[in-house]
Formats: sequence, structure tokens, C-alpha cells
Amino acid sequence: MQIDWSVIPSFLPQLAEGAAITIKITVIGLLGGLAIGTAGGLMRAFGGRVLNAVAFGYIELIRGTPIVVQVMFLYFAMPVLAGLRIDPMAAAILAITINAGAYIAEIVRGALLSISRGLVEAGLAIGLPHWKVLLHIVGPLAFRRLIPPLGNQFIVSLKDTSLFIVIGVGELTRTGQEIMAANFRAVEIWTAVAVIYLLLTGTMTVGLRIIEKRMRIL
Repeated sequence: MQIDWSVIPSFLPQLAEGAAITIKITVIGLLGGLAIGTAGGLMRAFGGRVLNAVAFGYIELIRGTPIVVQVMFLYFAMPVLAGLRIDPMAAAILAITINAGAYIAEIVRGALLSISRGLVEAGLAIGLPHWKVLLHIVGPLAFRRLIPPLGNQFIVSLKDTSLFIVIGVGELTRTGQEIMAANFRAVEIWTAVAVIYLLLTGTMTVGLRIIEKRMRIL
């Protein structure tokens, strides 16, 4: 079979639907991951022994297992263990949330601990409560430092959505596979899928660089 690039436009509507699902999973999952990661990072950096241990256990458990195993556990094992049945989309979003949260927690912890202890002590010395020191002094400085590694994690999480093909989520990779199975246009379809992923990650990279440059100006 000869390569025919002219067939790609006819598949774009289907690929666009798959890309939209990929974006939905990524955005919702990362919002949840940011919330969990921020809490976990604070627990690791400033929590007591118990909170630190809880956060450490969660982070090591998630970072020590592949995300594809995590999503299959949520989708196939949870109904058996807890009688809780969740649909593929919910399992995918939850997997991104839990997985990204563990990595973001370590990013947040590193950024917080990179701030000079003297700044914290200075804030406390002028009478500010600890939470205000974190919010107004440590937080803004740490945020600037965590943008680059946070951007890397966002891109990794976006690409990780392709693994959810194992539970039948109709994201971009699954859509490409279905089109290829029906038309046997492997070169054309996977090239189009790769280009769409590059556009998504490229857009995310540009956006994060803009934020990083603006934070440097402030």
C-alpha cells in the first residue's frame, strides 16, 4: 500500500475528538494533582513527623509503580476490593491526579526547601504567623523556582494519557488505533497523531515559558 498523505484531513475530525478527550483528562487530572501535590509538598517540607511519614509513603508508593498499573488497579481491582465500579474516563482522570500529585509534591517540597531559612526566620521575627510567612514570603519565591520542573511534569502527564488505551478510554492514541484498524493507514495516522501530540506539548511549553518570563519580571 502506497503512502497517501491526502487521506489525513478526512480523519482529522475523529482525531480532534480524541485530542479533546486527552486535553480533558490532562487538565482535570493536573488540577487535582496540583492540589494533592501542594498539600503533599507542604506536609513533606513543614509537616510534623506523622504528616511527613504519610506524605512520604504516598509519594514512594506512587513513584514506585507505573501509571499503567495504577490505572488498571483503579479500573479492575477496585470493584473487587471495595465494590466500587468507576468508568474508564473517571479511572483515567483519577490515575493522572494521583500520579501527578506524587511527583508534584516532591517538586513543591524541593522548591520550598530551596528558599533560605533566613527569610523564614526574618518573617517570624517581625511577628508574622508561620502561615503568612509561607504565603507572602516563601510561596512567591518558591513558585518561580518550581515552574520549569512543573512544566516538565505537565508534559509527562499529557503523554501518559496515551497509556489509558489499556482500559478503552477514547483518547488520541486509542482513536488513532481505531482509525488505523479500519483503514490500515499506519504511516499516515500515526504521523498525524504524533504531530497533534507535538502541537499539544508545544503549546503547553510556550505557555509555561511565558509564565516563567513574567514571574522573572515581577
